[in-house]
Amino acid sequence: MQILAAARVFDGAAFHADHALVLQDGRIADLVPRAQLAPAIAPPPPVPGSLLAPGFIDVQVNGGGGALLNAAPDTACTARIAAAHRRFGTTGLLPTLITDDVAKLEALAEAAADAMAVPGVLGFHLEGPFLSQARPGVHPKDHIRAPDPRSRTALLRFAAHGRSLATLAPETVPEGFVAELVAAGIRVAAGHTAADSDALARAADEGLTGVTHLFNAMLPISARAPGIPGRAFDDPRLTAGIICDGLHVDKLVLRMAFRLMGPERLMLVTDAMPSVGSDVAEFDLPGLRVRLVDGKLTAPDGTLAGAHLDMAQAVRNAVALMNAPLGDALAMASRVPARFLGLDGIRGRLARGFAADIVELDANLAATATWIAGSRA
Repeated sequence: MQILAAARVFDGAAFHADHALVLQDGRIADLVPRAQLAPAIAPPPPVPGSLLAPGFIDVQVNGGGGALLNAAPDTACTARIAAAHRRFGTTGLLPTLITDDVAKLEALAEAAADAMAVPGVLGFHLEGPFLSQARPGVHPKDHIRAPDPRSRTALLRFAAHGRSLATLAPETVPEGFVAELVAAGIRVAAGHTAADSDALARAADEGLTGVTHLFNAMLPISARAPGIPGRAFDDPRLTAGIICDGLHVDKLVLRMAFRLMGPERLMLVTDAMPSVGSDVAEFDLPGLRVRLVDGKLTAPDGTLAGAHLDMAQAVRNAVALMNAPLGDALAMASRVPARFLGLDGIRGRLARGFAADIVELDANLAATATWIAGSRA
């Protein structure tokens, strides 16, 4: 049995002052006032301003700790990325492979079973290759493709590995393709797409439930063309990830998205690159060099190339830029992605029977400790 205490505990829905978590066998056994604990097991007085909250879940993590999944789609790279993000409170993540040669997708599929043993890995995010040539971002156009037997077979292998996610452009895949992925057990999101609102609705009818980095690499809202964002706001079936770094989305737009979707259907994502948790300031994506300058990652032409962002910073930004109450910001980093991945009965809350995946934050909302299944990471 373990006892963790803090000045406050956020259980995923409400704050509790001067409470303690009782952990048993990697799960939450109880949440009790600290004063009710027997003196023999009571922890010392908590640090003023300290906060225990559900561990963060990030569904879009390209890299960290100097490592990029595309550069080495294997278990060692996955472990390095996960370890880098644990320092910032992320206890669950989907390591993300962006569009590349299909051999990279196959290599990750081959390694996935072993990589799933890395603490915190919940599955994988395959961002591409079935994207729009008109909205590629930094995804290499020469590897963007429509589904073919080889790439389709490789993608479907991820159905066996956790709660894997595929981002695709709905207009680039044949009718029934989204339904095939969903039936196999892969979650599907729309991203890097030129699709209109109606195309997204048809994909949602087939089981698509997500929108990848809302507002980025998609058509904007206009008076008579609501596009992907408009459909996401209006359709309760859809959950959207959003990069809350103040660079990818203006703060006024962040606030609009929060008012319309959060904290039930908006989730914080980092879209993190190797620079997070390291001193790496330059690295290669497929076909281009990316540089970090003043906290901003860009390709040579100025295109944003992922984000230099961790989840603790995303939570702080949600409070400062979105004007989100702290509880809502924490929920968008834990409870909402847990539900999106179908893990809402085991993760994203600090309640009896839930996984003891926990982050401790200080008064400035910086992560000071992290536990995965009750083990301090």
